Amino acid sequence: MSHEHLAPVEIAARLRETALFAGLDDEQLQRLVELGEIVDLAPNDVLIREGEQADALYVVLDGELEVTKQSGSSQIPLALVGPGSLQGEIAALEGGRRLASVRATGTAEVLRIPVGAIRELLAAGPDVALALIRTAVARLREIESTLREREKLAALGTMAAGLAHELNNPAAAAMRSVGALTSAVAAAESLPHPVPPPRPPEGTPPPRSALERADRVAELEQVAGGEAGASALMEVGWTPEALRAQPPDAIRWLAADATVHVLLGELEMALGRISEVVAAVKGHTYLDQGPVQRVDVHIGLQQTLVLLRHRLRDIEVQADLADDLPEIEAYGSELNQVWTNLIDNAIDAMDGRGILSVRAAREPATDGTGVRVEICDSGSGIPPEVVARIFEPFYTTKEPGKGTGLGLHISHTVIARHGGRIEVDSRPGRTCFTVSLPPVLPA
Repeated sequence: MSHEHLAPVEIAARLRETALFAGLDDEQLQRLVELGEIVDLAPNDVLIREGEQADALYVVLDGELEVTKQSGSSQIPLALVGPGSLQGEIAALEGGRRLASVRATGTAEVLRIPVGAIRELLAAGPDVALALIRTAVARLREIESTLREREKLAALGTMAAGLAHELNNPAAAAMRSVGALTSAVAAAESLPHPVPPPRPPEGTPPPRSALERADRVAELEQVAGGEAGASALMEVGWTPEALRAQPPDAIRWLAADATVHVLLGELEMALGRISEVVAAVKGHTYLDQGPVQRVDVHIGLQQTLVLLRHRLRDIEVQADLADDLPEIEAYGSELNQVWTNLIDNAIDAMDGRGILSVRAAREPATDGTGVRVEICDSGSGIPPEVVARIFEPFYTTKEPGKGTGLGLHISHTVIARHGGRIEVDSRPGRTCFTVSLPPVLPA
């Protein structure tokens, strides 16, 4: 694309329109124009790509640009910007990686200002530095506000996916049991049964292994004459010796009766699992309650583990939650979001396999009236240079699209709002986040 560019004096006028460069004199503006480079963009050209190393900032001279941030496989729009807008200044000043991507929606013209030119500019005086800081802070607040809402929606989506998985399995099991129960009841009713009906012997220990279970079923099958009936008879406690003592005509009815009882047990278990998940959701989100409650952290941690159970399939969970935890004053749903963030991060750190340790006890620093929670994982650990910055907003070691860099920052903010502390200790094979919470919220 080629067209007639703006004259240097017009570019200087555009620069003066920005909050960042408004305080520069004519000579400084002219120097900035000389150090910069005009870049022409065609529709959909990418000016800044998220995750790349920053080496310059840009001033939009003409046209419109779209700012987006990757989340999974999609690009989340953050803003549309036009002439006079400043882009890429945060990463350029920090010398870090780009926090978002910027592309042209149509033809556009921008001024590329390399980092060296900015350093020369900052030497001009404190007014320029202050203006730059104000612009960068305002931009960070805008991005953080947008991504906080996105983080909430992402957490809601994660929970919804987990709920669909957790509820679908027991619901399907319940439907299977109901269907089989109809046939089992009909079969039992069609057979003559002894009066009073014999009961299985008491005190029969359950099988200790899958092999022992298979052996018992095989023995009972020889007596009962059917594998399905034999399995049910074993489940309710019949032994081959006790079954042989029954009249032959009664054995078929006993197998059908045992099948009914087993299916009723499976149905009760499936419905209980559904009730458990629904109760966990209601408690986890503090539905129908005010923002501040007396909170039992023990229950909050258990509910979080229930809701994340679909991600804990191949992870050994070691939960040590003291029974005498005091209730504390807290923003219940916010606190549960912290537990969700920390446990979710621990699962990611272990790539879905390892040992997750969740401990909760009274906080000694508050004479036992507060609560201390430790969430540890057996992952590869966090390097010291990362630990030093781990609670900073937008700081993430995950590749673009895998995280916003706000999860731990939000957790830190929530705990600080409660007047508590969150700390991290990491070495290869063990990373622990420790949260200390006082008994009441700060005034």
